[in-house]
Amino acid sequence: MSPRHVYIIGAKSVGLYGGYESFVMKLLQEHQGGGDIRYHVAVKANGEGCMDLGKIPGIVPVTADEFDYCGARCHMIPVPEWIGAAQAIVYDLRALRWACQDIERNRPNQAVVYILASRIGPFERRYVKRIRRAGGRVFQNPDGHENWRRKWRAPVRAYWKLSERLSVKFADLVICDNRHIETYIREEYAGYCPDTVFIPYGSDTTPSALRDDDSKYVNWLAAHGLQDRLFIISVGRFVPENNFDIMIREFMRSRVDMDFVIIATENPKFAAALQRRYNFRSDTRIKFVGTVYDAQLLAKIRENAAAYIHGHEVGGTNPSLLESMGKTRVNLLYDVCFNREVGADASLYWTKEPGSLAALLDTLPALDADDLGRRARARMEQAYSWKFVAEAYEKVF
Repeated sequence: MSPRHVYIIGAKSVGLYGGYESFVMKLLQEHQGGGDIRYHVAVKANGEGCMDLGKIPGIVPVTADEFDYCGARCHMIPVPEWIGAAQAIVYDLRALRWACQDIERNRPNQAVVYILASRIGPFERRYVKRIRRAGGRVFQNPDGHENWRRKWRAPVRAYWKLSERLSVKFADLVICDNRHIETYIREEYAGYCPDTVFIPYGSDTTPSALRDDDSKYVNWLAAHGLQDRLFIISVGRFVPENNFDIMIREFMRSRVDMDFVIIATENPKFAAALQRRYNFRSDTRIKFVGTVYDAQLLAKIRENAAAYIHGHEVGGTNPSLLESMGKTRVNLLYDVCFNREVGADASLYWTKEPGSLAALLDTLPALDADDLGRRARARMEQAYSWKFVAEAYEKVF
């Protein structure tokens, strides 16, 4: 039987910068060597979050705009950088056009175009028609509630809501990474009778290859004035909807004798606003350390952290949370349905109520961290293993 050709649209790169990018890398790794699926992946050639071929081992350049990774054909899509935030929409549209042209030219048997995120719903209709005329189908991952993000103004939120609605309308199958998102899609867009399936993101519980005394980890600690196991971390984009403001406020209220290490992208405007509001720089325990793209180093940091604080309130299953549940013993999660679904009884929960998170932080010395860690790893291995995720995708593709 000839392989099923699957075109993945929406990730900026393979393995770098975000959840979709990590998902694509893991999916390709799990399916490499198999003959049932042939992947074609669009990646961003330039601009913010673009593909950096030198950062991912195993990449084999093929042409000036294509490379091979784990047997997948990856195509570089250029975008005009001067358009700023609109790059994401233009990139997705150009990637979708590339997929259409490739399908029409090569006529693979029953191709699947899998669109990650719902950024281009108002423009999808004509491309979906082309794909179906060529015998293909369109699958959609709606991400989760982009229109809820606090950073967007009302007109932009209205666009994201429209885009989500049309993406669901035009899709042959909607793949949801969280059961609450699946329920929302079914109820909110019941008039379209959407066909949905739940497939979560995956979690890796494999220990870091680095030892506690590895120079890479030791030097990272020294560079930021940290002591091994005497720090608490949060990992994610430094944006309002991830509730870093609440985390900083509550950490300053706590009496915990550890450092709070924020591993995040830079957002000077947001940081300045928080400094004016809380004067957090006066608390020497709070440390911004930038991003960590070395997977083994980040895994070691997660393993040796005294706790992980997760403040994400928008979207479905968050990859950073899954990574932490598979590595960090104590996980303190913002109490929202998406996080409860993942953390279950293996995590502790806080609200935005003043004093809620601070009280949890103050109980850290008394917690049975080893027991929480065992429960967290067991949950990841039972419900979120990459092997399970890859098998589920193989079935739907």
